[in-house]
Amino acid sequence: MRAWQVHGAGEPVDVLRLVERELPNPGPDQVRIKVAAAGIGLPDVLMCRGTYPLTPALPFTPGQELAGTVTAVGPGVDSSLLGARVMGVSDFMNGNGSFAEEALALANSAVRVPAALDDCAAAGFWIPNVTAWTGLVDRGHLQAGQALVVLGAAGGSGIAAVQLGKALGAGVLAVVGDASRAEFCRSFGADHVFVAHDDTLTDGRPLAQALCEATDWRGADMVYDPVGGVQGSSAMGALARNGQHLAVGFASGSWPKVDVAMMAVTNTSLVGVLAVGESREHVETVLASLTGLIEKGAIRDSVQARFAFDDVPEALTRVAARQALGKYVIDMRG
Repeated sequence: MRAWQVHGAGEPVDVLRLVERELPNPGPDQVRIKVAAAGIGLPDVLMCRGTYPLTPALPFTPGQELAGTVTAVGPGVDSSLLGARVMGVSDFMNGNGSFAEEALALANSAVRVPAALDDCAAAGFWIPNVTAWTGLVDRGHLQAGQALVVLGAAGGSGIAAVQLGKALGAGVLAVVGDASRAEFCRSFGADHVFVAHDDTLTDGRPLAQALCEATDWRGADMVYDPVGGVQGSSAMGALARNGQHLAVGFASGSWPKVDVAMMAVTNTSLVGVLAVGESREHVETVLASLTGLIEKGAIRDSVQARFAFDDVPEALTRVAARQALGKYVIDMRG
């Protein structure tokens, strides 16, 4: 089969090679999936650079997200999954990622695709939306009427949080990097949008001040933060009493700095968010909830560009350059 492999540490265009390799055999509790589409994210770029915490040993096939058809099952997996159309997380940590014609995945992390999603939509749906659910619902317990700030709101994870926050009845304050991203977030229902570079808006106001002003100085009940760095630290200053800062990721290159004394004075909390390790029953519950929201039109896919399989390095280069809106996906049909 054809697969992209990383053969060094550097920019994707420099270290990726298109190779022929043997079909991977599913091990215990694994399935093999004929990839119809693969989602693209910043972690794939970081794996090419060798800076992602879960980067496997060289050479490896990157790609965390996928949708496709189950072609083989390993020991301990129900054979009724054969032929099922599924989406989920690949076995990228062992070098069997989704930038290949076939890939492996844990059976527990592969779920059936809702009928309303085509293959490309499904490939870019699961990780962002499960991460948003884990943060806003499981960890944050977001309530209707609360004020939710979403940093990096035009990215795949961010726009999923914007939509889910609105679906849960929150007021959503989206923070983005430019005017095109601002309009993108408005089209997905954000109530307020702020264009900021690090901790300063384009009109010169500090980000924390602008967020507080937008909430009539009450402050934000929750910050969903896949960005970290200076912007994440600044947004913490806009938390209301008993507010929560959800640490989702560090797209800026670093985690935010935490003022513990201020958190103690304001009764605010720093909450870690990682959407892994849940039981199959919980995964199915989340899938059912998200499917219901899709069917009601409360959330929709955010795929903005589809690339051919041969264009994986180009797609990753655009993600690395922060050019992506919503999700980018690889369409195996060309």
